[in-house]
Amino acid sequence: MTVAHSLSDLIDPTVRLVSGNPDQSIKGLALDSRKVQPGFVFAALGGAVRHGKDFVDQAIIDGATTILLDDGVDVALPDGVIELRAPDARRSFALMAARFFAPQPKVMVAVTGTSGKTSVAAFVRQIFQALGHEAAAMGTLGITRGDGAEAGALTTPDSVSLHQALTALADDGVTHMAMEASSHGLEQRRLDGVVLKAAAFTNLGRDHLDYHPTMEDYFQAKLRLFDPLLPEGAGAVVWMDGSYGERMADLARQRGHQVLLAGMGQGDIAVETVKPSGYAQTVGCTYLGENRTVELPLPGLFQVANAMVAAGLAIQAGCDADAVFDALAGLKGARGRLEYIGTTKRGGKAFVDYAHKPGAVEEALKALRPFSNGKVVIVVGAGGDRDKGKRPMMGEAASRYGDAVIITDDNPRTEDPATIRQAVMAGAGDDAMEIGDRHDAIAAGLAMLEEGDILLVAGKGHETGQEIHGVKHPFSDHDVIRELLDEGA
Repeated sequence: MTVAHSLSDLIDPTVRLVSGNPDQSIKGLALDSRKVQPGFVFAALGGAVRHGKDFVDQAIIDGATTILLDDGVDVALPDGVIELRAPDARRSFALMAARFFAPQPKVMVAVTGTSGKTSVAAFVRQIFQALGHEAAAMGTLGITRGDGAEAGALTTPDSVSLHQALTALADDGVTHMAMEASSHGLEQRRLDGVVLKAAAFTNLGRDHLDYHPTMEDYFQAKLRLFDPLLPEGAGAVVWMDGSYGERMADLARQRGHQVLLAGMGQGDIAVETVKPSGYAQTVGCTYLGENRTVELPLPGLFQVANAMVAAGLAIQAGCDADAVFDALAGLKGARGRLEYIGTTKRGGKAFVDYAHKPGAVEEALKALRPFSNGKVVIVVGAGGDRDKGKRPMMGEAASRYGDAVIITDDNPRTEDPATIRQAVMAGAGDDAMEIGDRHDAIAAGLAMLEEGDILLVAGKGHETGQEIHGVKHPFSDHDVIRELLDEGA
């Protein structure tokens, strides 16, 4: 049961008490006015559609005793209601949530980047567990402990939900935690108040430009993980292969972090050789100049990168390096990440991957290519109400690295599905097929497979729904493939 706290114990020094009693007992916190209960603080913040100030009156009727507002927001509060003001009220509210719901797991790490967050977080959790720690991961797949997962809708929950969850995990014995840090979550201050031992950056590619005005804005959102969230002097891991790696590393050093670099043929963790062996890989690498051999039970160079970043995070969090590298041999891929589903009666193999960005499509196809003795078929689409510029790029990546391309619907959301497919088709070229119904597209892809061929169904990964014309329908790529295989595909 959550206990009440004195208001003065919750607010940070940037918060100004405009009116009211600083010793007021606070019984809860809410960002959503519909969740306000008697004795709560209501943070009236700007939203995507409406500002929280429009709901202050209702929050007070429902029992809010304290209202937190950004400086300059024009709201007149009635007598008896405590008014708090802050230059960054969203951050101040997150810090309040951290104090209200303490404690957190003792060792917290986080990873950001366009691709790889889910796998890195999953791998770090597995490394922690292999080393005997009670561990969990939080991100796109929900909260994962052991072999179970609790589905979650957002990569990074809102600050109240996040800190409630962290406290519940700590109370249940979790000591080590790995988190995904999305650009949305970082910019919206959802992770502020999380006490990090180490943080990592994987890469930056085109994504979320429907939300971030430019790539620079996108980069700056990612940078918040290292400044201000990661404490000065803490451990940072940066994957150097990519146009933003060196810049992120320099900025992390300027912040005073202990930076560990990783990359292909470069860095403190340097990958020197990669030899595929079935669906596994033998990785020759060095750590601080010492040669090591890692048997990685996962396919694809991008999984090598994810595993090395995960190893770096665990080391920066205080784990023994020898034990960390030994633990990589036991890694299991995250759900929906280049996941093998089954084999057709003619000997073709089907995989599912969450790839929904041009670079991720390229990496997934490249990863599967060495395991195909024939053709690689891809079923792919693009989401609606998101960055429209990447749609032809998705089609182009699929066509360049796949042998046969089927363009289908992903999550059209509120957009016309045919319009989205047309944009993807424009990049895919004349040889691509267009099959709007995702079930039928997957069936067509499986029907193409012969002995040694591979099908990649890309875009939705672990998801169990498909949003069409604003309505969510049950849909799982995993389930569809398995049903079609059971029916004799």
